[in-house]
Amino acid sequence: MNMSTHVITPGPYRATKLWNEVTRLFRSGMPLRKHRQNFRHHASCFTASAAVDWLHQLLRSNNNFGPDVTRQQTVQLLKKFLKNHVIEDVKGRWGTEDLEDNNVLYRFPSTSPLKPIPCPAQASASSFVRRRPSFRDKDDFFKFRSIKKNEETLENVDPALQTQQEGLNQPVEEQQQQRRELTAEDEQEIWRDITLTHLQRILGVSSLHEVLELRCINPQNIIHNMTKVNKHGVVTLEDKTNDLPHWVLSAMKSLANWPKYDSDQPSYPGFERDVFKTVSDYFYSLPRPLLTYELYELFINVLGILQPQCERVAIEALQLCTLLLPPASRRKLQLLMRMMSRISQNVDMPRLHPAIGTRTLMVHTFSGCILSSAVECDLDELLATRLVSFLMDHQQNILSVPEYLLSAISDHIQYLRTVQVPVDCGLNNDGGDPVCVPVPMYAFCKQISGAEFEQQKVESSQKAMEELLEMLLTDQNLNEKDRRKKLKQFQKQYPDIYSRRFPSGRENKAEGKPKIKPPLLNIRKTKAFSIRS
Repeated sequence: MNMSTHVITPGPYRATKLWNEVTRLFRSGMPLRKHRQNFRHHASCFTASAAVDWLHQLLRSNNNFGPDVTRQQTVQLLKKFLKNHVIEDVKGRWGTEDLEDNNVLYRFPSTSPLKPIPCPAQASASSFVRRRPSFRDKDDFFKFRSIKKNEETLENVDPALQTQQEGLNQPVEEQQQQRRELTAEDEQEIWRDITLTHLQRILGVSSLHEVLELRCINPQNIIHNMTKVNKHGVVTLEDKTNDLPHWVLSAMKSLANWPKYDSDQPSYPGFERDVFKTVSDYFYSLPRPLLTYELYELFINVLGILQPQCERVAIEALQLCTLLLPPASRRKLQLLMRMMSRISQNVDMPRLHPAIGTRTLMVHTFSGCILSSAVECDLDELLATRLVSFLMDHQQNILSVPEYLLSAISDHIQYLRTVQVPVDCGLNNDGGDPVCVPVPMYAFCKQISGAEFEQQKVESSQKAMEELLEMLLTDQNLNEKDRRKKLKQFQKQYPDIYSRRFPSGRENKAEGKPKIKPPLLNIRKTKAFSIRS
């Protein structure tokens, strides 16, 4: 059967849409035939075991779930089907009945089992969250007051060119009113807005309000997660209260480095299983999942792009999503994923379960404490398995600091700091106050259709990257060493745009490509893995 082509794309109520999709596929594809039981014939029914076989194959081949789905998870889903009256036994019983992997007969009821998808207009007033004012909304900072409110601004035009003429024609008093330095709150808003803008572009949604409660986003978390890290990219905590206890770190380190562990620790047959259970018990004792309840809907939507052909995009999306986590949660996630990855790749590790492979055991043991919803969700277990499997396979890239984003934010803050101070700190020709560089104009797009958005998405993002490249080339505040470093990072992240700008492969005909040492994260170390780093 070929049921894997339809993918539920990011958007609101994705879990409900996935439930309806699986239900539809199961009802339309599950083979039905006549069975005899207790001297009676039952038409158009199926055994529980046959349903497990068919549904298990469906889930494993479906891009929304993937090959890590186990038979036991399929049985659990069928139990939920019975509870929600997607199926019933041949006597018409459901709800309180139980289902096992056996030859008991079941059938489809005549009523539709699809769950209604809530309409945004039906949301209660109490659930509406007022959007927090954005740094981009502060007209008194970003716009000259002489510009008429009803004047239409142009898109994709150099902001400095747009405002240059207006700025030159303004009285000195007007320019004085526009000058002020960035506050700490302003800079936090910049970190938040640029990160969320990149995330919205990657997910391809018209608004992040569809998949994220913006009131839950703390810009200080983003700043901490990107700047307060050790040389291996793991978050460091100033307050050790929420850090992993020493005994948990010791247990994780012994498993990650097996069989090279502290000689002072006891050793006996099955010791590694006891240590593994100790670690798993600790993570399940935490009051909240590592990806938090607030970000559950966001991570569920990222699952819509976890396709083989979109692997790079999915990695970048998860990079940004995990930056939104509280630093203590991100640190725990980093250390846990490193341990899981090391154990899964360690051929010397004894079997930790008599019937389950090590990699499968890692995914299914920790998926529940990594991702789960605050309210009961029928597909929680399957969705968490899919996400954790991808996280573990790509943990080094996903949980590293995205250098391109760090550079973009730093450059933007530096630029805004520059335009707030006088040029060369000199006076103008009339002996008045210093002349300031025009403040960039920020224009906002009108709402467009989904088709238009998809058509413009690639063009607009490439245009922005081209402008960023020109800024790197012309910024007089950058020394040559920093300029070469940033150009090298840009070339690595956006090779197509870079090659169009420099067809010969050189930024300057007189100079070759900048020689930059490879990032530290790519250097293979021969020393033993440390779970702290």
